Amino acid sequence: MKFVAFERTLQGTGASRRLRNGGKVPGIVFGAGKPAMIELDHNALYFAMKKEAFHSSILEMDLAGSPQKVLLRDFQMHPWKQQVLHVDFQRVDDTTRLHKKVPLHFSGEENSVAVKTDKCLVNHVNTELEIECLATQLPEFIAVDLSGLTKGQSLRASELKLPDGIKAVRHGQLDPVIVSATAPKAEEEAAPVEAAAPAAPAKGGKAVAKPAAKPAAKTAAAPAAAAKKK
Repeated sequence: MKFVAFERTLQGTGASRRLRNGGKVPGIVFGAGKPAMIELDHNALYFAMKKEAFHSSILEMDLAGSPQKVLLRDFQMHPWKQQVLHVDFQRVDDTTRLHKKVPLHFSGEENSVAVKTDKCLVNHVNTELEIECLATQLPEFIAVDLSGLTKGQSLRASELKLPDGIKAVRHGQLDPVIVSATAPKAEEEAAPVEAAAPAAPAKGGKAVAKPAAKPAAKTAAAPAAAAKKK
């Protein structure tokens, strides 16, 4: 992707505020030489940052007519406005080695045995992966094929098929889980609840609950009759 930047001579809080009021974004370019203060058109930058490739690929910056290869390293947004406050870029060349998080693009899970046959739920535990590679090898994303996923399986970082020259960075974690397939929990059958008898309307329009029926009393005639027969 290409974008245009302009050299910035004024620095400080007041100068940056005036730039933002004028629809510009202050920024800096560092690495591979002397840092340079730059400014960019806010709207062009704002819409470029909505594209995934702007965050995870090598960009071509035109600065004072000189093209430079850069990588977006950091940016600050306004707390509640849709406004970019500051942006940082890093110059790169063919020998620059990077640590960079790249997005994971998942596909094929709807054709897996876990989903089609076992009706499992596929949980995307991580949607990006930090990698180490040369700047020229940096991919926009890493494709992850889930068509072979089975019930109860967890796909880990070490099992991903990475392009040549790209290495996953784990930061001390043994082997982080990327995707897991879990069976859905069986719904418990709710016990039927008996409906209560409706209340009988009383005089005055207020409903009065019917008293529970008393069990029939045993008559004394039956044992007396049995005694006469003896």
